[in-house]
Amino acid sequence: MFTGIIETMGIVREVSASGSNKTFWIESAISAELKADQSVSHDGACLTVEETGNNSHRVTAIKETLGKTSLGHWKKGDLVNLERCLLMNGRIDGHIVQGHVDTIATCTRTKTWHGSHELTFEFPKKFNRLVIEKGSISLNGTSLTVFDVAEKKFSVAIIPYTFEHTNIKNIKKGTVVNIEFDMIGKYVAKLAKQK
Repeated sequence: MFTGIIETMGIVREVSASGSNKTFWIESAISAELKADQSVSHDGACLTVEETGNNSHRVTAIKETLGKTSLGHWKKGDLVNLERCLLMNGRIDGHIVQGHVDTIATCTRTKTWHGSHELTFEFPKKFNRLVIEKGSISLNGTSLTVFDVAEKKFSVAIIPYTFEHTNIKNIKKGTVVNIEFDMIGKYVAKLAKQK
């Protein structure tokens, strides 16, 4: 479990393929503190740390993960949002995030206001019941509030701190991002469908 409050960014230092899997070495300020078998959110996708060394850690994404996320597009030098799992004795400053990416979304518009940024995304229509006005969403692992919700699009507003301390600053028109919809909303939608 995560909160969607990004701890730091990592840099992809190495990418390798083995069969249908991809392995990544990520260098970050928290990598030296990690241990094998820990869960870490990488752009919103929960991955297991396999090895650490030289201020870096290694993770592998399997075919299932690569098919539902943007991880298959990662290349050397990319910035990745990182968050360690939630400590149950702390505050939840964002919202409950599982690290299970539901789908990808594509940025269709960026707009800069004096000091803040507005981004609009298009996502698969089949998920539209999971996005509500002023609801929570995880975008590349970052907890955000959505607005201007339509059938298959939504917008988010980014404060300067979040813009500077996440890889959201690199998003432009056409950028693909990982989306996890609110867990509580997913349960409610399923229960409503069963009635």
